[in-house]
Formats: sequence, C-alpha cells, structure tokens
Amino acid sequence: MAVKFFGQFLVEQGVISRETLLKAIELQESTNKSIGDIAIEMGLMTQADVEQVNLAQRSEDLRFGDMSVKLGFLSADTLQQALRKQSDSHLYIGKAITMVGGLTEDQLEKYLADFKADQSQYVTDRVQLPAGVQQQPLWEMMADLSYKMLTRVARLTFRPVPCEVVSCLASSHIVAAMDFTGDIRCRYVFSASEEVQIQIAKAILSQDEVSHEPKEVLDDTVMEFINVVCGNIVAKSVQLGITLDIMPPEILESQDDIEIPVGYTALNFPICLASGNAAITLIIYT
Repeated sequence: MAVKFFGQFLVEQGVISRETLLKAIELQESTNKSIGDIAIEMGLMTQADVEQVNLAQRSEDLRFGDMSVKLGFLSADTLQQALRKQSDSHLYIGKAITMVGGLTEDQLEKYLADFKADQSQYVTDRVQLPAGVQQQPLWEMMADLSYKMLTRVARLTFRPVPCEVVSCLASSHIVAAMDFTGDIRCRYVFSASEEVQIQIAKAILSQDEVSHEPKEVLDDTVMEFINVVCGNIVAKSVQLGITLDIMPPEILESQDDIEIPVGYTALNFPICLASGNAAITLIIYT
C-alpha cells in the first residue's frame, strides 16, 4: 500500500478509466474556486488585491483569508461570507466522478469506504518523524511550513507521505538546495518532477502558460520557491529559541542518485500528487 488520492485508488482498482478520472478532475477544477476568486466575484476584492495578498503570503505564515483581513481587504464578516460561498459550491472528486458517469451513488459510497480503509494507516493531522531523531520540533516545523507553502504559494494539491530516513537522494528532474547555518547546520533540499516544476513556475510567475520560458527561468522559480520556504523557516525558528541563517539557493546538477555523506542524517518527506512527484529532504549534520 501507499499514500494515494481517491481517484488514483479507483484507477488502480480498475473501477474507472484514467480518461474518466481526467474528465472528473477537469469538472472539479472548473467548479471549485479559490477564496480570492470568490472574493472578486462578490465584489469584495480586485485582482490587484488578490495578487498583493498572494505576495504577502510568501513572507508570513497566514492563510489567504487571514492575510486579507490583516491587510484590510476583507473584514471578519465578509471573509466568512466568502468562505461560506466557497464551502457551499465545493465539488468533491467522488461526486465529480458520479457526475461524469464513472460511478453510481451506491458505488461511490462503497469505494469511499474501501479507500478510507486502505489509507487509514496514513491519516494524521501532524508531521511524524522516526523515533530517535533529535530536535524534532524544528524538523516538524520545517516540514509543516513546507506543506503550507506548497499549498499557498505553489498552489499544489497533495498528500504528505510519512517521513523516512534515507541514505541517498533519488535523481529527479530538478533538485534545488539551500543551506542553513547558525545554531543548527543542515541542508534543505526540494526535488520535483517536470510536472511539479511547471506548476511552481506558473504560480511564481503568475502565468497560465510557461512552456515558452527557458530552463533557466523555470529553475529560478524553484529556487525562488525554496527561498520563500526557508525564509519563513528562519522567522519561525526564533519562536523555538533557535537562530538560523540561510545561504543562497542552488540547483544540484546530477543525473544519478546523490549519496548522503557520512556524519549526516537525511529526513525525507515524499509528497504524493495526482500528477508528478516531489520530495523535501532535510540533511542534518549530526
């Protein structure tokens, strides 16, 4: 077994075809809207306001709605109105699959139960680390902030996979790294497939299409993303009584797996996505 999405589970079980799943995802994506888009539709915010909030989220750990209130674009009441509208119109993938003819309502109920049973061991509301790892609150915070930024900045939908200690970094389409110095010495590594890099580039550049962009620009967006993540980690670490500094990000060029040096521990956090793959690895000097 492995961490997966409901749609992936149905395809693997042979219940629906991949084409049916793609139709359902397309319907879901055309129906579900971000809180920013809803606020624009309601006349509560402008596109420029939304972009300002998105930019502010890169430097502070706040959800879109909370940041909108902080910046004065929404009140607590208007935020709740937008959140209610978003909730009322939200389309879950299971319902979308029934709407495109992939399942009946009765079948949906059965396979949802099967899926929950299959994934029960992976359900958790917090980052979990292997036993014996020192400085656990720091590494938990780093992983948690990474997940938040993947959602808020990179706008990715994903499920985290349980952390594991690894002896090497698997080769990937792109691998970007940033070193921490100060009270703790470690390296933050983000690896991603081409599909994930493209999604990050679209979010960072605020463009719907990036196929015309050269490799250097696409690579820069990944470095910008980890720069945002690590900058937030530095700010958050102060609350744990830990002072950290960061070095400039870099791209690790390698066609092969990267061995973890002797004297270091590598905590790997794989990320499950509907399309593509990614991972966060914290390489800690021990």
